[in-house]
Order: sequence, then C-alpha cells, then structure tokens
Amino acid sequence: MIEIVEADLNLPAHADAMVQLMDEYALDPMGSGKGLSDYVKANLTAELAKRKAAHVILAFVDAEPAGLVVCLEGFSTFACQPLLNIHDVFVALPYRRRGLSQLLLQKAEEIAFDLGCCKLTLEVLEGNHVAQSAYKVCGFSGYELNPQMGKALFWEKKLVQMTDEEKNFSSRLI
Repeated sequence: MIEIVEADLNLPAHADAMVQLMDEYALDPMGSGKGLSDYVKANLTAELAKRKAAHVILAFVDAEPAGLVVCLEGFSTFACQPLLNIHDVFVALPYRRRGLSQLLLQKAEEIAFDLGCCKLTLEVLEGNHVAQSAYKVCGFSGYELNPQMGKALFWEKKLVQMTDEEKNFSSRLI
C-alpha cells in the first residue's frame, strides 16, 4: 500500500523517515555522494519544523519510508503571488519506477494550490535525465522569460558564517 502524506515533523515516525530518506539522498550520486553530517541528522527536522514556509511530503510503501519532497514557499515578484519551490525530490532505490515521484509531485501541487501559488519551481542537475523525464511528465519545463535570452540557470554562492569569536576579533580591528 502506498501512502503520501504531508509530514508532521513533530511526529517521531515522520521525523525519522525524513532524516533516513535525506541521508539516502545525500549518499546517492545525484545528491552529494556522501551522507548527512551528524549535526544535520540531529537538527534538520527541528529546524524545518520551525519554518512555516517549509512543507515536507513523505511516501510510505507498506509503512516503510520510500520517498520525499521538501518544498519551501517563495514569492514571484513578476506575478505578485506566492510560489512553491520544490527543493528536494528523492525516491529510495527499492521503490523507484513505481510512480512515487509523480504522486509526491501531485501532492506538492495540491499544497501549492491550497497556498494560492502561481507556480511550482524546482532545479535539476543537467545529467539527471531520469528526473528530467519524470518532471516533464508532470508538466515541468525549463524556465525562460524570453526565448531569445535562453533558459534560466541555477547558481549558488556558498556563505561561511563567522563564529562569535571571529566577529568579536574583527570588530576590534576596526
């Protein structure tokens, strides 16, 4: 039996399933290829639970954690409406090719409609052709405002936070 639920991260079964699946995702070649740190395992669900704009969707197959989607609310300035960004999508290896990603994405779309969102967004690795195919089946396509300018690219800049000691030291230098 397949069950798709919006997680309540205050429930130990949901929190444990989320951490287990995120760790499997992190180990996957389409993740970082290495597991979650002990810090992330210990704090991820509590930190997400603090954020009303975070939505975690879990898939269970015969009561076993099988997949997840993590969504974060955003805002479209061009539409002046909320949007829902699908940040993580993962289906555990034994449960792939059963349509779970489509069911998880359908649930994300239901949540987006309930929130009054104008669109769903997500990012996908260029080499992840399996995920791209699944997303296309669900109606996703590359984002572009003007075809002459091309499709949008997803970039990042990693930030390193200073410790309190480093902040105090640098403030004394000024």
